[in-house]
Amino acid sequence: MEKLMIEGGHRLEGTIEINGAKNSAVALIPAAILADSEVTIDHLPHISDVGILAELLEEIGGTVNLTEDTMTVDPTGMFAMPLPNGRVKKLRASYYFMGAMLGKFKKAVIGLPGGCNLGPRPIDQHIKGFEALGAKVTNEQGAIYLQADELKGASIYLDVVSVGATINIMLAAAKATGTTLIENAAKEPEIIDVATLLTNMGAKIKGAGTNVIRIEGVESLNGCRHSIIPDRIEAGSYMIMAAAMGKRVMIDNVIPLHLDSLISKLREMGVNVETGDDSVTISNGHKLKPVDLKTLVYPGFATDLQQPFTSLLTEADGPSIVTETVYGARFKHVDELRRMGAEIKVEGQSALISGRIKLKGASVKATDLRAGAALVVAGLMAEGVTEISGVQHIDRGYTYLEEKLRKVGANIWREGTPEDTETGQ
Repeated sequence: MEKLMIEGGHRLEGTIEINGAKNSAVALIPAAILADSEVTIDHLPHISDVGILAELLEEIGGTVNLTEDTMTVDPTGMFAMPLPNGRVKKLRASYYFMGAMLGKFKKAVIGLPGGCNLGPRPIDQHIKGFEALGAKVTNEQGAIYLQADELKGASIYLDVVSVGATINIMLAAAKATGTTLIENAAKEPEIIDVATLLTNMGAKIKGAGTNVIRIEGVESLNGCRHSIIPDRIEAGSYMIMAAAMGKRVMIDNVIPLHLDSLISKLREMGVNVETGDDSVTISNGHKLKPVDLKTLVYPGFATDLQQPFTSLLTEADGPSIVTETVYGARFKHVDELRRMGAEIKVEGQSALISGRIKLKGASVKATDLRAGAALVVAGLMAEGVTEISGVQHIDRGYTYLEEKLRKVGANIWREGTPEDTETGQ
């Protein structure tokens, strides 16, 4: 079994370069299905999810050329091959194949998605959108069957703000007849990124980044070249690590506006944060103040940063409260932090973190992607060596994690052999 080893206590100094956004990449790659000619996506993160999506595109007849950070997709040979199981079970974002294949072929069979186990994350809003566009949707033996004679524009109000549903409906509606209106749409930067790709392909989309998105269907979409936005969650994770152990760390290739809520909380804690046009610099030599935090949909505090931030709060000079409003099962890292000496009490949707605790190195397990990031933050702060198993979860979202941290002074390495990642969780 492969393990990530961290010797804590080393101060961090230098520059960390941020890669393209994972949450954009996993939607942009399926979106290439909609084109009638080659699509090239630049600035891809080097993560396992990208490789799985490339294999899925090839499985349905696409030709994929994947280099270090660029993917070129030729969709001309694609067909509506059913994908009831196998690779689609490895990551949650496989559900974007539903919207893309429905939009292109008017039919799809996609296995229910996998990914991190963060509690109930139903796809009912996706299905509601597909049905409003005219698709018949059934669930048979663990797979979703979608079929439409014709997709027609419709007004769709999302009962819950959902990034996945917003993007999936955009994909299906891009080639529908007439105009589609998505109300109560999610506003995340990754949605703007997907809308930009589709617009470059010839789609007519207005309002991406607001709560009302208007899509005028077109008959065909062309290939194009697109560069992914920087990953705000990767950037935020390294900012939290820098706040915990940094002398002075520059996080480069970021869009500071996407990180406003995190920057505000770090400053509230007493961390010195300087923003540039495309960088954020963190320096900290003060006691960290306790803060209360509530996760919210964008532009609120990102649920994906709650777990690493919780680790940081163990160092604060007093008690803090973290309230999770997005995913119910997002405190799985707490038990692992307790193994390292943290004093955290979970009650319902909230966690009370006692500050002024010096963490100790221990053997811990990453149960999901961002829990893994939380344990890396904890390992950097802890006395002694922390041994993290479940490394495959971390690899789903962080490109060259060890190399980036070693470059700024961390003592971090891997031991053992890579484990099977069939579960994809």
